[in-house]
Amino acid sequence: MSLPIEDYALIGDCQTAALVGRNGSIDWLCWPRFDSDACFAALLGTEEHGHWRIAPRDPEARVTRRYRPNTLILETRFECSDGIVTLVDFMPMGEINSSVVRLVVGERGRVAMCSQLAIRFGYGAIVPWVTRLDDGTLRAVAGPDMVALRTPVDLTGQNMKTISEFEVAAGERVPFVLTHAPSHLPPPQPVGALSALEAT
Repeated sequence: MSLPIEDYALIGDCQTAALVGRNGSIDWLCWPRFDSDACFAALLGTEEHGHWRIAPRDPEARVTRRYRPNTLILETRFECSDGIVTLVDFMPMGEINSSVVRLVVGERGRVAMCSQLAIRFGYGAIVPWVTRLDDGTLRAVAGPDMVALRTPVDLTGQNMKTISEFEVAAGERVPFVLTHAPSHLPPPQPVGALSALEAT
């Protein structure tokens, strides 16, 4: 079930935009353009219609959010009993392919995190074919659309979703980069999360 609309913040790259909930879930994204079909559509349905949540496993985490000054770089801060992490979300501008970059930054202590990714093109109607490439990239293809997920975190498939569980300690940064491309082309080139953050 989606959150109240006031609990969402917007990130974008001037070609499209995503809505990120206070719970760390992207519940709306039309890709690669504003007028494309949504691949994350939980905003209008349920998680089964597509979403991408990155959050602490602690359900009692206290959440605060802000944009970095004069940017659409969103920072969601989770304060847990074991520590503090900040989830940095943004979409780099001016790239050939549109990407969503999510950077998990350890601020204090050591926090158990989880990521759950359910890509559903066609406003939640189409489950993509997911394969793992030789370099560890996860590729999901549905008709004319392809997305590539790159992260150092171990990923597993479970119930038509991509799941990962990991820990972040103070001073650590864990990147997740999801990039869209036409499915008839080779997978898009990797996007450096930190350099993209600096450019954005």
